[in-house]
Amino acid sequence: MKTRMLCDIEVSEVGMGCMAFSHGYGSIPDERYSVEAIRGAYEAGCTFFDTAEVYGPNLARSQRGHNERIVGKALADVRDNVVIATKLFLDAGIGSPYKRIRKHLEASMDRLQTDFVDLYYLHRMASTPVEDVAEAMGRLIDEGLIGGWGLSQVGVDTISRAQAVTPLSAVQNIYSMVERDVEDEVIPYCAEHRIGLVAFSPVASGLLSGRVRSTAQFERVDDVRTWVPQLSERNLAANRPLVEMLEDFAATKGCTPAQLSLAWMLAKWDNVVPIPGSKNKGRILENLGSAEVELTAEELDKLENALDGITIYGHRGFTR
Repeated sequence: MKTRMLCDIEVSEVGMGCMAFSHGYGSIPDERYSVEAIRGAYEAGCTFFDTAEVYGPNLARSQRGHNERIVGKALADVRDNVVIATKLFLDAGIGSPYKRIRKHLEASMDRLQTDFVDLYYLHRMASTPVEDVAEAMGRLIDEGLIGGWGLSQVGVDTISRAQAVTPLSAVQNIYSMVERDVEDEVIPYCAEHRIGLVAFSPVASGLLSGRVRSTAQFERVDDVRTWVPQLSERNLAANRPLVEMLEDFAATKGCTPAQLSLAWMLAKWDNVVPIPGSKNKGRILENLGSAEVELTAEELDKLENALDGITIYGHRGFTR
C-alpha cells in the first residue's frame, strides 16, 4: 500500500481504527478474533493502527485500556513495522499537566507492550489549556517517549495555539462525505503546516457502505449508531439519494460504495489519512482495499458535483 506523511511520521494511506473491538458497535468479538483481524489488516498492507485508553465495553472506567491491550497483543512481534496511535482523556486534576499526561502515557505503553508511542493524541479538549498540553507533549517528544502528538475534534483556533508551542503531527477529526466541515479551514491549515488530517468515521458509521437500511439493525447496548444523527430512521430514508448515487458510481468503478467514499477523500487531499473501523474481518479488508481504487480528475469532479447537489440530513460536526 502507498504511504502518506503525518508531518514526519510515515503511515499507510489507509489506516485502521480499532475501537470496534472494544466499544461502539454492540457486542464485541472475543480477543482471539480481534487479534486475528488486526494481524490480517497488517498482512494486507496496513501499518497505521489507532486506539485510545478509554476504549472499553460501554466506556466503563473499569474497562479502560481494553482496546490498547488487544492492539498491543496483536502487534507485539511486528512492532518495529507499524505506527501505533493512542489517545489520552485528561481528566481534571491537580499537578502539572506534564506529570499527569506522562502517567497516562506510561499506562498506555504498558498495555500496548511498547516503550514508545508513535503518535499520542489528546482525545478531547477539556479544562487544561491547550498550550500546557502542547508543552508537555514537547517534553515527551524530547525524552523519546512519543514520536509526535495530535489533537482530536478541534478547529483552527485551537490547532494554531497548540502549533505555536509544539508543532503537531496530526489532527484527528470526523470527516466523511456527510461531515465535510473540516474542508473549509482545518484541512487547508493542516496542509500548510505539514499536519496530517486523520479522518475518523470516514464511512459515516456504515451509512456510506449502503448496508444500513434500518435502525433495527443496530444493537441496543453500547452501539453508537443509535445516536448518530444521519442514522436515525427518518434520516436514513432521507439520505437514500446519497447512498444510491454512491452505489451507481461504485458499480461503474468495480468497487463498493464504502471503498468509493474512502477513495474520494484520498484523491481530493494529499494530507488526509482515513481510519475506517469495523469489528468484521471482511469489512476491514474491504476498507483497506479502497487504496487500490484510483479516481481520475474527471471522476472526482463528477463525484463532487453530485455531492454538491444532494442534501445531507443529520450532522455531528466538531469543536470549533
